[in-house]
Amino acid sequence: MKESELNKIKKKYEIVGNCDGMNHAIKIALKIAPVDLSVLVIGENGSGKEIFSHIIHDSSKRSRKKLMAINCGAIPEGTIDSELFGHKKGAYTDALEDSKGYFGTADGGTLFLDEIGELPLGTQSRLLRVLETGEYLPVGATKVEKTDVRIVAATNVNLLEAVERGKFREDLYYRLSGITIRIPPLRERGGDIIDLFRHFALNMAQKHEIPPIRIEESAKKMLLNYNWPGNIRQLKNLAESLTILTEERVISAEILKKHPPFNTKKSLPRQLEDNIDYKNIVPILLTMYKGMSDDINKIKEALKNAGIQVDKKKELPPTKDVQEAIVEEVRDTEQKK
Repeated sequence: MKESELNKIKKKYEIVGNCDGMNHAIKIALKIAPVDLSVLVIGENGSGKEIFSHIIHDSSKRSRKKLMAINCGAIPEGTIDSELFGHKKGAYTDALEDSKGYFGTADGGTLFLDEIGELPLGTQSRLLRVLETGEYLPVGATKVEKTDVRIVAATNVNLLEAVERGKFREDLYYRLSGITIRIPPLRERGGDIIDLFRHFALNMAQKHEIPPIRIEESAKKMLLNYNWPGNIRQLKNLAESLTILTEERVISAEILKKHPPFNTKKSLPRQLEDNIDYKNIVPILLTMYKGMSDDINKIKEALKNAGIQVDKKKELPPTKDVQEAIVEEVRDTEQKK
């Protein structure tokens, strides 16, 4: 792909930056768009997965039909089958009329299934049938319906681990993951972090007709060294809040330290990924374990390197009790030693 074509796509979808990982993801999306197969987009929350469903749909033969986005984790388990596959009037108490569901409504188009790892196992079985045969049965119906829908699925969890835990169907995983696009987290995008910060800050300044902010080298280093668990969404919030709230138009490291996330103890440095003495940062890890569900596997691995084994079979307790639960587990581990 020519550089001019890549830049054209970036401009169209407002993708800022030039890191190799993001460029590669865009090129893969454009290459497979005309090939009418399911696609799995993997990446952390806030890394920009949904935009790739638009790139794939708009560059495919389905572009004149609908692209519909569904957050599988936001729909209650009791109604998700009805939302996806539709229902017949009277199928349940609130079913006052027939519904096509997303698969019927998006016929001929594309469905973006975000957080697909949150689908109940029963719904996963029905999804697998649609992918294999194009057939589905609306809730309360006796007649099988047909649909022609392309699936672009996305997840921020390791689906292979979910398969091992019995939370995700193995056959569905392999059906979806034939074509996989990985979106790099913000912390891996290097100088893109500064470009994105400037982009968000300038947009906010123009929107509110105020002078734009500039950023000093000391502040740039802080942005580049931060872990960004919330990825692009978190960086955008910081750039916009600084633009609006700070009287200073030049942002220094001292100013950054007064704003979230740099003014909290949960500010996790990227050095967590380097070869360091993990035993000396266990208190930090315990605090981070409480508030960062997206990085839970990384933190478990770090705790493991510190000689603390977190039982993978245990369900995570409610957020407010997580730190207490790990402290208790650490205490039990020490007693066993």
